[in-house]
Amino acid sequence: MESYSRRWFLGAGATTLISAGLTACGSGSGSGSSGDTLTAIVYGDDEAKLQATAVKRFNASAEAKKAKGTVKLEKVPASDYPAKLRTAMGSPHAPDIFFNWGGGSIKAYKDAGQLIDLTDIIESDAVLKDGFLPSVLAAGALSGRNYGIPMRGMQPVMVFYNKTLFAQHKLQPPTTWDQLLDINAKLKKANITPFALGGADIWPELMWLEYLVDRIGGPDVFEKIKNGDSAGWGDPAVLKAAETVKQLVDDGAFGKGYSSVAYNDHGAPALLAKGKAAMHLMGSWEYSTQLGVFPDFAKKDLGWFAFPEYEGGAGDIRNVVGNPTNYWSVNSRTSNKDAAMAFLRTCASEEYAKELIANGSIPTTSNAANLLDASPNPEFAKFQYQMVQQAPAFTLSWDQAVDPNVSTPMLTEINKLFVGKSSPSQFVSALQGLK
Repeated sequence: MESYSRRWFLGAGATTLISAGLTACGSGSGSGSSGDTLTAIVYGDDEAKLQATAVKRFNASAEAKKAKGTVKLEKVPASDYPAKLRTAMGSPHAPDIFFNWGGGSIKAYKDAGQLIDLTDIIESDAVLKDGFLPSVLAAGALSGRNYGIPMRGMQPVMVFYNKTLFAQHKLQPPTTWDQLLDINAKLKKANITPFALGGADIWPELMWLEYLVDRIGGPDVFEKIKNGDSAGWGDPAVLKAAETVKQLVDDGAFGKGYSSVAYNDHGAPALLAKGKAAMHLMGSWEYSTQLGVFPDFAKKDLGWFAFPEYEGGAGDIRNVVGNPTNYWSVNSRTSNKDAAMAFLRTCASEEYAKELIANGSIPTTSNAANLLDASPNPEFAKFQYQMVQQAPAFTLSWDQAVDPNVSTPMLTEINKLFVGKSSPSQFVSALQGLK
């Protein structure tokens, strides 16, 4: 399913060891190759075809010849990827280069000394330093150090809305939290659920806390948590965000049956498309989901806007949460670092950016703005790109940013908050206890 595979969260799957490693993944040198051929493994969804094309182009390039190396791409089935990556990285035949989500998805490898710290390399290389949007480069980092180069499209979270409903009730997209609450009140009076929510899947609930913590406390609150400080959950902004969620739930912002509505079976998108809900907080893949299931609605009535400002909060309204992109990281034991870095530089090329756009993705390269007219929906593409380009901070989805051991219990606690099985203070206490 496209929408879910695009925002794959790690959960318990990342910590599951499987007995079979990757085939053809190295030579036993401990680095994944014999020196002239590097192994790269990628998440094997539809978009992997773009990485396959990029590899073929690189292998035929002057850069590959100069670096005396080529790349062999291994596609790993999407559902198996986190576990197979873990197995491969723990074997003598670890890949030289591998696809990841940044943050918590690579922390164990960083802690084990298995990754090349790319910070100084990026700083001294104009192609890498100037080739990508700064907020995206920073979003995949750990403790301020870069271990990955952006290699796919951006997936920011935003509010989608039903233009017809807004026009019928003379509503405008809100820019402040008070305006949002006012819109909620008017919609409820008209017997329209303000927000669709796929609570049965839990991860859509996470997006509310991600934005509220950012808007109330700023991006530094979660940055501490992401870097392993569980005491960061005790920040007043987390409690305030949880209290705000409870107020939304109690006030009927999500209707009554949201905990039995799923996103993955298009239940929540259907509420928006059919006019039963007016808004939907979701990742940018909502557009392609709606286009696939409710194409007429997507083309005529689907609108979008940024998550509003929280009055008195420390977070900038331009800050974004979601999936900044995916990254290539490099094994510290690679036998040809020059070839690995030469390949990573190709991710900043205009040719690669054009291929991403043609496939419906929005590149995170700094040169992409002038290319977006070729997108399937230039208006939506430019909104996304400018949103990320102008963002002072882009917070990685929490379930991907935290340690995989924490991700699943964190989602459980978020769900308990949303369904009323824990209070805001109990929610905070439970998160502080996660290690």
